[in-house]
Amino acid sequence: MFDAILRFSVKKKLFVGLTTLFLLIGGIYSMLTLPIDAVPDITNNQVQIVTVSPTLAPQEVEQLITMPVEIAMSNIMNVTEIRSVSRFGLSVVTVVFKESVPTLDARQLVNEQIQSVAGEIPSELGMPEMMPITTGLGEIYQYVLKVEPDYEDKYDAMELRTIQDWIVKRQLSGIPGIVEINSFGGYLKQYEVAVDPDVLFSLNITIGEVFEALNKNNQNTGGSYIEKVNRAYYIRSEGMISRIKDVEQVVVANRNGIPIRISDIGTVRFGAPKRFGAMTMDGKGECVGGIAMMLKGANANVVTGELEKRVEKIQKILPEGVTIEPYLNRSELVNRNISTVIYNLIEGAIIVFLVLIVFLGNVRAGLIVASVIPLAMLFAFILMRIFNVSANLMSLGAIDFGIVVDGSIVILEGILAHIYSKKFKGRTLSAKEMDAEVEKGASSVVRSATFAVFIILIVFFPILTLTGIEGKYFTPMAKTLVFCIIGALVLSLTYVPMMASLFLKHHIVTKPTFADKFFEALNKLYARALSFCLRFKWQTVATAFVALVISLFLFTRLGAEFIPTLDEGDFAMQMTLPAGSSLSESIEVSNEAEKLLMDKLPEIKHVVAKIGTAEVPTDPMAVEDADVMIVMKPFKEWTSAASRAEMVEKMKEALEPLANRAEFNFSQPIQLRFNELMTGAKADIAVKLYGEDTHELYQKAKEAAAFVEKVPGASDVIVEQTMGLPQLVVKYNRGKIARYGINIEELNTIIRTAYAGEASGVVFENERRFDLVVRLDQDKVADLNLDKLFVRSNEGIQIPVSEVATIDLVNGPLQINRDATKRRIVIGVNVRGADIQQVVQDIQKTLDKNIQLKPGYYFEYGGQFENLQNAINTLLVVVPVALMLILLLLFFAFKNVTYTLVVFSTVPLSLIGGILALWLRDLPFSISAGVGFIALFGVAVLNGILMINHFNDIRKETMYALSTRRVIARGTAHLLRPVFLTGLVASLGFVPMAIATSAGAEVQRPLATVVIGGLIVSTVLTLLIIPVFYQIVSYTVVWKRRFSAKKFLFFFLLLAVMLPFTAKAQEKVTMEQAIELAKQNHPRLKIASAAIRQVKAGRGEVLELSPTEMNYSWGQLNGELRKDKQWEVTQGLGSLLTPFYKNALVNRQVETGTFYRQIAEKEVVAEVKRAWAYYLYACNLRALYSDQNKLAGQLQRMGELRYQQGEITLLEKNMTTSMAVDMKNRLFQAQEEEKQALSRLNWVCYADRPLIPADTALVQFPVDYQVPSFSEVHLNYFQSQANEAKAQLNVERSRFFPELSFGYVRQDILPLKGLNSWMVGVSFPVYFLPRHSKIKQAKVAAVIARTEAEANTQNLYNKVSEAVASLRRQSESLRYYTTSALKEADELLKVANLQLQHSETNITEFIQAVNVARDIRRGYLETVYQYNIAALEYELFK
Repeated sequence: MFDAILRFSVKKKLFVGLTTLFLLIGGIYSMLTLPIDAVPDITNNQVQIVTVSPTLAPQEVEQLITMPVEIAMSNIMNVTEIRSVSRFGLSVVTVVFKESVPTLDARQLVNEQIQSVAGEIPSELGMPEMMPITTGLGEIYQYVLKVEPDYEDKYDAMELRTIQDWIVKRQLSGIPGIVEINSFGGYLKQYEVAVDPDVLFSLNITIGEVFEALNKNNQNTGGSYIEKVNRAYYIRSEGMISRIKDVEQVVVANRNGIPIRISDIGTVRFGAPKRFGAMTMDGKGECVGGIAMMLKGANANVVTGELEKRVEKIQKILPEGVTIEPYLNRSELVNRNISTVIYNLIEGAIIVFLVLIVFLGNVRAGLIVASVIPLAMLFAFILMRIFNVSANLMSLGAIDFGIVVDGSIVILEGILAHIYSKKFKGRTLSAKEMDAEVEKGASSVVRSATFAVFIILIVFFPILTLTGIEGKYFTPMAKTLVFCIIGALVLSLTYVPMMASLFLKHHIVTKPTFADKFFEALNKLYARALSFCLRFKWQTVATAFVALVISLFLFTRLGAEFIPTLDEGDFAMQMTLPAGSSLSESIEVSNEAEKLLMDKLPEIKHVVAKIGTAEVPTDPMAVEDADVMIVMKPFKEWTSAASRAEMVEKMKEALEPLANRAEFNFSQPIQLRFNELMTGAKADIAVKLYGEDTHELYQKAKEAAAFVEKVPGASDVIVEQTMGLPQLVVKYNRGKIARYGINIEELNTIIRTAYAGEASGVVFENERRFDLVVRLDQDKVADLNLDKLFVRSNEGIQIPVSEVATIDLVNGPLQINRDATKRRIVIGVNVRGADIQQVVQDIQKTLDKNIQLKPGYYFEYGGQFENLQNAINTLLVVVPVALMLILLLLFFAFKNVTYTLVVFSTVPLSLIGGILALWLRDLPFSISAGVGFIALFGVAVLNGILMINHFNDIRKETMYALSTRRVIARGTAHLLRPVFLTGLVASLGFVPMAIATSAGAEVQRPLATVVIGGLIVSTVLTLLIIPVFYQIVSYTVVWKRRFSAKKFLFFFLLLAVMLPFTAKAQEKVTMEQAIELAKQNHPRLKIASAAIRQVKAGRGEVLELSPTEMNYSWGQLNGELRKDKQWEVTQGLGSLLTPFYKNALVNRQVETGTFYRQIAEKEVVAEVKRAWAYYLYACNLRALYSDQNKLAGQLQRMGELRYQQGEITLLEKNMTTSMAVDMKNRLFQAQEEEKQALSRLNWVCYADRPLIPADTALVQFPVDYQVPSFSEVHLNYFQSQANEAKAQLNVERSRFFPELSFGYVRQDILPLKGLNSWMVGVSFPVYFLPRHSKIKQAKVAAVIARTEAEANTQNLYNKVSEAVASLRRQSESLRYYTTSALKEADELLKVANLQLQHSETNITEFIQAVNVARDIRRGYLETVYQYNIAALEYELFK
């Protein structure tokens, strides 16, 4: 197949060229339209359900909202995790689904449950809603509304928020890929009616009446239409409130004919609801901004581009003095990361190109291989677009053009080696000759190169099975690399040969180039080193093994992390104030923090703090929490710090003055969002403490945090703020409430309206709509004063609320977190200067030792550590699968276990370099490094395949046997260049990634380090260890020939592969022993013996006595008085003759069973002997074909040699090949038949251990058939069956005889007592028809049995006669074979061999002679087998 592809590519140059052109055009188009993002989206498949209830405390939110929602969600299928946060006025429940569930299906399932649970939550408490379909990469564009210097007085925070909500947000919402614009900061505009409580009391008006009046006076309606002449006039009333003055004119009540308006009882003004969040920027106070949330799966680059265009349009329609200023734009990070990837790819391609030109020694050849790089990349872009793989740091970051062009290098090196051989030196090849020689040169290596590329491809397929976060990170990388390698493979089979035949010089001049001189010098060094290693081969192997052990020891010291942290360029800081801090305090602290950072660190461009929760609460934070985005200038402009870690320390120093007012925790924007969405915790490690009591949880968490802070590497240790929320609890006196005839709902409404405010409708300003809210004047009720609030009793009297309620100040929970429907608290820990796994282990030890928990309380560990554990568990499956695939493919390639293991030895040896490189660079083991090792395994095997194939080819090409050392010496001289080049090019292609420091380099660095280190060491060890192993294996083969090859292979496989298992050895037995085993174990014999025992047990039924009858009578029996008594016993004896006949029947049945068992024993013996004979036949047939196969192999090799020398024709050569193939097939069939025969023998013996015949010599079973005899056992069995039927007839006849009975009677007939009497009875079957019918049936059965016995006897005579006739026929055939045919066959083969050696006969005649001799021997084997079968048949029936 490969030869045909090469031939087509070389001959159809125009077609290959046009196809390459189409590839170029399609690749460029795909590259320009490919989705681009910074990193893969690793957010799990989740749906968030949010319920806003501004007036409920955390306890009520948990009980009334969160728990019903959680219970409803727990009934959904394919849910992996449910967690929730309940805080003041807010419930957020996160439902995480399996990755296999489509997002829209998951949302549909959640929506159905929301509908079902909505009825359990009172409508006034809020309605559960699903959050937008977005992910950790969703926050792609963050901006603020900036006011120009001269316009500060014109636009306050409320006006800016109105502009944001009704101009900016509405304009941005229509962009494809934008799912939500989240507004932040400022004051939400409301029309507020601030009621004076004193005036309300004096006028005897309640808040409820004010609420009702506003509701009734804020309505529009229509009156249909009226017709006037030929026109229709539509009627519409305008009663909606549209300005403050309209509100003031609303009449609440009427006192003595005087209307009391809203303006009389309070003030109407623009107000705002209680805020739970704010936004500040650069230390200049509050600001208003927004966050554009991207739809899950959208193209970040396209969406940000559309956003930027739309923002430019919006700038023109904004009020004068207001502009949109973005401070965080995802496109900047995308461009930084993609530029890193592009630079690395370009640098890698240039390095590969230069290395190829220098070391291939041919500029044109170097250009041809180098041109494969962009073409393979364009091929990958096409497939990435088809399979929806986005271009990001991970999908493009691991492409090594060295690995990609390995196949092309091998093929082109093969072409060059063939063309520039001594054969063509100084010649100018024509176009046709060039095509032919290019095809020959490529075909010599194409199989090895293609197979090696397939192995590199196959080891990447297990990466495609990764799931979870590591799957989302590394699956795009594996797909892209697989696409790229497939493209390079296709190009190396088509494009490279075509270009080589076109562009390589046709005039062959072999001038020594720099590469030739370099490799000549290197070859001398290599030859010395290899000679030394071959001289001390066992010491060399031991050294490699020791190096492997040392590297594995170093591996245990590396440490581990999930995925190296990506440098996003900016920082995200979490600011946490003490629990219970006010929003004003949070705003003040954030302003001061921003000023400190901006003043002391010139590298900071902007500092933006988002405090608390926005109106769309995607991040449920309290007012004392803030996410602070620190936007940095480019790294090259940094002066205060040389690294990110140092910059964090500088920031902490700058914030030191605020250390007693707040805690600060540093991360990065995307990382922060991922951690929060994935694990519910914004930290690298989340130490979760589960329990029931919130106070106990908080106390124990504080204790644990104190110990965690002492663990090396643990920093930013923050306990989740769950306690410390000051609550003014209003407690009602139910007795007084009942006395005044009021209810709690009224009281709750009054308190809620007074302080939180209650919406009584909406006010429209054209398209804009604002709530109309009623609340008490906050200036008059700054404190919770129940004396200022009045409720009307059932008698119409206003009483103060303080009359029926009291106020308590308590310290309640700030928020209640739940995980898997259990309460929990989180201790967030970030890791600096250490690996996550080690830090987690230290924390576990510390907490287990120092923290005593109550029953039901326990710790769990999440965050990045949880992801790392899942990833390691996955790799423990994936890596062995990759290794097994390599092993399997190598076995298919070599069809030899030994060579497979030799090449596979490069895999563990490649570990040495990878581990050493990580250790030298002080990099921990991460999933990136793990993927690097998987890639390394595939590449490491390539060189091993090349070497072993080349060694084997040298052995086959020579007409005489070469010693192993000569094969190695000849092969390694040619192998140094391709092996050195593939290793060097593949490792140098990763160098830019390994040394890069730009954005995104952290993720690529471990992977590149592993591959570079591993390939360097693997290449060196391959060049030295593979020849050593090859020589050891060759010696082993010679040693094996002295002994049993099969035994050695069996022992080796048993030791290496099945060490944990124990195998039972096969037991050698003679035929007599096999027969004895069968007699002991055969179920037919056991069943026959059991049947005899069953019949004998029937003797107890011979005597048939009827049940004994006992009667008792009293009363007037035979006397004058009624006190007579009578007692009697009667026993029937039945027929006296029947027991004798039944006993005779049992005797006949025992006799029949005994004869049957003897027959069964004879049949079992015959069955064992038949299986034995079949095995002897199969074993000798296999031996015959084994000899013939060896002869055919020798003849094939002789035929090829003579054909090359021109002594025989192609037809004769083909005949030898056909014969060899035919013999292999026949040998295989015979081997399978031998296995089947052995299985049959074991089966008929029913042995509990494997058996094998001790002697496999072909023998004839002895039998004397001259005087035929017949089986007495069979004849007796047939006669016994007839006798048994006759005995059954006698039993039925005996039932006509009379049946006897006797009895005893005792009577008391007053006045006489103790009267005794005896009785004897005889019964006759007067109605005899049923018994007569049974006798008839028995007579017929007896006749049938007698007839069957006669027929069976005749059948027995016939079978014996047939067996004797068959024996006579087979004996005559055997006499023919033994006296003449076998001798003639031996002589025929001997003469044919002699004549062939002296060339006195041709191949055709020799093959005919061999076939005739083989047919004679096979006929002899079949005749002996048929004779033995006939002998067994005769023995069975004689």
